[in-house]
Amino acid sequence: MVIRPGIELANLTDTGLVRGENEDYYCYTEPEDDDSFRVKGRLAVVADGMGGHIGGKVASGLAVDEIKSTYLSETFEDPREALVAAFRNAHAAIHQYVREHPELKSMGTTCTAAVVREFQLYYGHIGDSRLYLVHNGAISQVTRDHSMVNRLVEEGKLTPEQAASHPDRNVLTAALGMQQQPEADFSETPVDLWPGDSILICTDGLHGLVSDEEMAYMVNAGTPRDACVNLVEMAKQRGGHDNITVQILKLNGAAPQRPDLGKTVRID
Repeated sequence: MVIRPGIELANLTDTGLVRGENEDYYCYTEPEDDDSFRVKGRLAVVADGMGGHIGGKVASGLAVDEIKSTYLSETFEDPREALVAAFRNAHAAIHQYVREHPELKSMGTTCTAAVVREFQLYYGHIGDSRLYLVHNGAISQVTRDHSMVNRLVEEGKLTPEQAASHPDRNVLTAALGMQQQPEADFSETPVDLWPGDSILICTDGLHGLVSDEEMAYMVNAGTPRDACVNLVEMAKQRGGHDNITVQILKLNGAAPQRPDLGKTVRID
């Protein structure tokens, strides 16, 4: 696999301490040729399957492989358009598999995909896996959870603290394969990035047991590899009741030339 200079990359997945199978799936990829790389940039994807240990594993694998294939092959020069097409094809691939294997009709998957191109971040997202940005040492959640409790938080019916321990906190309102049309979120405009920024993508097996502040501390304290290992171990020490997957991309190299150099990115 090609990994061009400009980032430090690390990823890690673990079955955890309770599940018998790992239903998470992830990938990192770049186009082989430099011309395509300038258009496509770098793609990182994390998915968390559901629908039983067989269905979940199939759904997450189908989604990640289809998103990777579609994103790299689509002729769109806008990463957002390519991600929209990739999520649409992944959703269709899961539905097609269920038609051929009706015993897996309940399968689906979360999916969070990040594209980094020339110090800009684009994303596609569905479910409750998460994309974070660590900038100037502080962490921001870029994506919003498609979950029942997050909807109640957005409506002002629950506080974030109540949501964290709510019995229905793992009930999703959207996932690939589970609706007629995928209700995914996509970045309307790219998020500016700077050297030293880190992008973290993870499943709820991590963020359900490790706080945002703890993630930021680990990312800032060492290398991306150290952070992945330490975060997974922390989740396991707290019960490891789900599969745990994390990817971290840390940007380095020369700062881009922008008129707002040094301005802190604000993500609502």
